Amino acid sequence: MKRSRPVIAGVLVALVCGPAGCGLTSGSPMVDDVSPGSIGQGEPLKGADLTVTSKSFTENLILGAMMGIAFEAAGADVLDRTGIQGSIGSREAVRNGDADAMYEYTGTAWITYQGNSEPITDPQAQWQAVHDADLKNGVTWLPPSRLNNTYALAMNQANFKKYRTRTLSQVAALSKSDPKAVTLCVESEFANRADGLPGMEKAYGMAVSASRITQMDTGIIYTQVQKGTCTYGEVFTTDGRIKSMNLVVMADDKKFFPNYNAAPVINSKALKKWPAIAAVIDPVTKKLDNTVAQDLNAKVDVDGEDPHQVALDWMKKEGFVK
Repeated sequence: MKRSRPVIAGVLVALVCGPAGCGLTSGSPMVDDVSPGSIGQGEPLKGADLTVTSKSFTENLILGAMMGIAFEAAGADVLDRTGIQGSIGSREAVRNGDADAMYEYTGTAWITYQGNSEPITDPQAQWQAVHDADLKNGVTWLPPSRLNNTYALAMNQANFKKYRTRTLSQVAALSKSDPKAVTLCVESEFANRADGLPGMEKAYGMAVSASRITQMDTGIIYTQVQKGTCTYGEVFTTDGRIKSMNLVVMADDKKFFPNYNAAPVINSKALKKWPAIAAVIDPVTKKLDNTVAQDLNAKVDVDGEDPHQVALDWMKKEGFVK
């Protein structure tokens, strides 16, 4: 279940499907003028031709660019095939060898690709389960980041000062003590998924009448919450608009929502041929968390910057590359 995202213009990638599956048919070389910083010393990937892919939403484009830049600094020639719409295309590209690597989300793999319905509460256990299940698919998951792009409810500062809720349990309590205080703005998908609104209401014992729930597109939710039209709106925890709009995110204190930790996913044959991939990308992954993601996503979605440039600037700022 990785949610649908706005498409950001980038490298055009076509998926051509036939009897053998789907294949990538276009891309362009990454030509960043970078050299090793704290990663890539000795250029352990020199001689490697690696293809990096990603999905088309802002955060994944940034992560894909980070990965490609890291490989470049380590000496690899990198083909940029980031920006595939939807989850399945990029996933299949790595699985079938049309691409070598991408950043993927543990919850997406566990639920969407591997067909499970119940998420695993512990983030590390969720990653381990995904890792173990995917080995037979020729895909290797490297250690995950703390970046967890999952669902949440958020409110504006005025409503926070009025109601002082910080957790979903407190929202549930408010929905009972003052039913008129709680209005929700959510996506239609979230409103109808067992791991979305219905499940959340059941898990927390919320009592929100249907008349106080409004379904709308993702982007509109943020603006309506900021205006106070809705007391609470469904958000994604790494979205840059949370910070730019100064929204207050409710803690999922019962850990209902699935973990969507970003982790490098590598075609197993490519990793066997170039095992240094793991050591090159690991320091980058370790630095990623929700605060970093919100800041970088905002540079694209709020300030209008280019995702690849945002990734490059950050990689240089952190000293990963020069």
